[in-house]
Amino acid sequence: MARLGVNIDHVASVRQARRAPEPDPVHAAVLAELGGADGITVHLRADRRHVQDRDVEILRQVVKTRLNLEMAATQEVVRIALTVKPDQATLVPERREEVTTEGGLDVVLNSAQLRPVVRTLQEGGIQVSLFVDPDLEQVKETHKIDAQAVEINTASYAGARDERSRETALRKVVDAARLGRKLGLHVHAGHGLTYQNVRAVAALPEIAELNIGHSIVARAVLVGMERAVREMVEAMRR
Repeated sequence: MARLGVNIDHVASVRQARRAPEPDPVHAAVLAELGGADGITVHLRADRRHVQDRDVEILRQVVKTRLNLEMAATQEVVRIALTVKPDQATLVPERREEVTTEGGLDVVLNSAQLRPVVRTLQEGGIQVSLFVDPDLEQVKETHKIDAQAVEINTASYAGARDERSRETALRKVVDAARLGRKLGLHVHAGHGLTYQNVRAVAALPEIAELNIGHSIVARAVLVGMERAVREMVEAMRR
């Protein structure tokens, strides 16, 4: 079964809404691991709208599973990553005006800029994954620039309004995952996955890891983080 990476960004979002000391994403990470998370994911954005530098530094000391740092390919965050040394860095696109990450990286268009960033992070001992749409050319280019992993954007699948659209979107995820695996990449997936729609993606044998945030944090507000993570693990297994 795929590993579950729990994205705790939105625990920090609640904290930053009041610029208060709580809820602490570090506490959330500990409870997520107790609930069965195989890893913790955080996105250190340029605008620091939720996760802060100090969160990442403390998480590196506290997380006992795997720490995955989502990041834009900028000099500032690369420097932080090389200091903190997460187990994995996932390169994502980033626009200031977006509510959350919208779409995957265009690796084909930006391969010349991404290649040295991938190499620099890997030389620092960090595994690199690229977040891309379920597009075969993007997966091929991810392999070409020597990333070790690819994370396939499941937003179209998760947002599908009817069965036909959902099946079409899932087929694209399947094709991208199969190609990634064939090329020797570790294949991950995520974005918009919920307790209701996760099963079909979790069942794909090519996918080694799912990263899920908003749905788990939303559930955790009502039932607690440990239970929310445990329920997601069960939903993936069902």
